[in-house]
Amino acid sequence: MNPAIRINDIHKKFGSLHALKGIDLTIEQGEFFALLGPNGAGKSTLISILAGLIKPTAGDISVMGFDVVNQYQQARQLLGVVPQELVFDPFFNVREMLRFQAGYFGRGKENDAWVDEILEGLGLTDKANTNMRKLSGGMKRRALIAQALAHKPAVIVLDEPTAGVDVELRQMLWQFIKKLNIEGHTIILTTHYLEEAEALCSRVGMMKQGEIVALDSTANLLNKFAGKKLRLTLGGITLPASLQSLLRSQENGIFTFALSDMEQIEFVLSALRAAHIKVLDMHLSEADLEDVFLSLVGKTS
Repeated sequence: MNPAIRINDIHKKFGSLHALKGIDLTIEQGEFFALLGPNGAGKSTLISILAGLIKPTAGDISVMGFDVVNQYQQARQLLGVVPQELVFDPFFNVREMLRFQAGYFGRGKENDAWVDEILEGLGLTDKANTNMRKLSGGMKRRALIAQALAHKPAVIVLDEPTAGVDVELRQMLWQFIKKLNIEGHTIILTTHYLEEAEALCSRVGMMKQGEIVALDSTANLLNKFAGKKLRLTLGGITLPASLQSLLRSQENGIFTFALSDMEQIEFVLSALRAAHIKVLDMHLSEADLEDVFLSLVGKTS
């Protein structure tokens, strides 16, 4: 059985900029995979190559065994991409847009039952006959997600699908997408909401400066890189120099420390006592995917 996505030594150069530096990645059929990285890491470039929008400088990518360059039509038939941008045709209502989209991939009226399922799953049924121009920003986002699914692709790429949308849409979207994944669709997600990736995805790839710097199951990444997270509200803003290496973030008097073991908790508290800094509040928790992300690729921009 062919993998859903096979990426082999992909390079992409834009003049002197080496945007992708030999990406190797295999995503199996039925996976829910997260592709993470800060802005400028190369995620969107990789997705654009996958979708056939730009050609790689070197290397090859296939979708379900079909090369995205030499067998573009077959590969694109199997792929649905939800873009970051709100780009839509202003002349059609939602249902018309979905029918046209399905028609581009050879699906006719027999596809209407699937279109109805998408509309219901994304809460668009009562907007089916509304012109795209008259939809709110959140509804436009739902419609674009529906558009990517209209031809019932085997592989679905969600590029920042919940950026700037309300909690209701996020919950509705993930409920529907999880259902599709259970039914066998392969899902590839890029997101800056790392709690989404941690909750939804079984495997994670992290990119930095055009390279993959981590690739493993979500559970293994958490076990390998993460430890404890100590959040302190302090009655003082000058932190002892001995604690700077453990400091992860600082905001409004709240200091968050990344710790590898329980012994470091006493080290932090002792250093604060020696500096006569009062601890006003304390919260200890397990580190999460965001902590792994920050340790590997740095802060998001």
